[in-house]
Amino acid sequence: MSSSPTRLWSPVRWAENGAVRLAFDSLAERADGEPLLLVTGLGVNRLWTPDGLCRMLAAQGFAVARYDQRDGGESTHLPPTTTRSPVPALFAKRGQAYTAEDMADDAVAVMSSLGWRSAHLLGVSLGGAVAQRVALRYPDRVRTLTSMAAVPGDVSGLRTMRYIRMRTLAKFARLKFPDTPDGAVEAGIAVSRLLASPNRPFDEAAAREAAERNADSGVHDQQAQSRQIGAQWHGPPISAITRPTLVLHGADDPLIKPSAGREIASRIRDSRLLLLPKVGHELPDCAWGSIASEIRGLANISHRLPPEPAN
Repeated sequence: MSSSPTRLWSPVRWAENGAVRLAFDSLAERADGEPLLLVTGLGVNRLWTPDGLCRMLAAQGFAVARYDQRDGGESTHLPPTTTRSPVPALFAKRGQAYTAEDMADDAVAVMSSLGWRSAHLLGVSLGGAVAQRVALRYPDRVRTLTSMAAVPGDVSGLRTMRYIRMRTLAKFARLKFPDTPDGAVEAGIAVSRLLASPNRPFDEAAAREAAERNADSGVHDQQAQSRQIGAQWHGPPISAITRPTLVLHGADDPLIKPSAGREIASRIRDSRLLLLPKVGHELPDCAWGSIASEIRGLANISHRLPPEPAN
């Protein structure tokens, strides 16, 4: 009898932050490595982070875990609000469902459920802003911060406009697909095409295969996205971040301007910016090696620093 194949990811587990339940899992490879938590982007579930990148991170010595943010994937979805599109929610003066502090607390709840006293953070897109806020709110829980394809975590409302390509955001908001598995697949392909670098050929076959493997309705759930993007931050500015920080940004990002990455790096002391050539608002395989090795280098720097004092 042949042995059963080894699972790449653990069975789903759950963390709790008040009434919110957060789905998470961890990579089977290098489970004894340094803790690294992946924080996902707007609306999407945790499966959007490519397995290949996660395995490269494991090969660099990290124990990798990922979770679904509230209003995403298998985590708790909150009741509808009056703002039901991400564009007006982005520019609203106040969020209607929860705060950005709540979302930062979610990440720490997952870390605690994993038994991690502290962890390296990799946040992408909205997840990058969330990770910045975790570093501000819980500096003693963060070993290093890597923020990718994100806006500064302390901006909101109209101030966000300077960093966003509004034409792309408008196209994103106009995507309409039926709330069916086939609709989720077509939405996944459309979003992948919209966010890809224009300086690489778009591989529709690969995008379709990925979307069929992960038919995530979150990519076109605009009500959930509006609640996530409308969450307001009330804490200190990102200039108060003290943890070792790496800022990654696609040089060809069609949604968030590279100037956002430059702004983050300029405001966080001793941080470093790396623009990734031929990368859009995505995690293409051509960038996995650079991302993994850069995060490894950042972690090595953190080993030489004294620990952050607990609050």
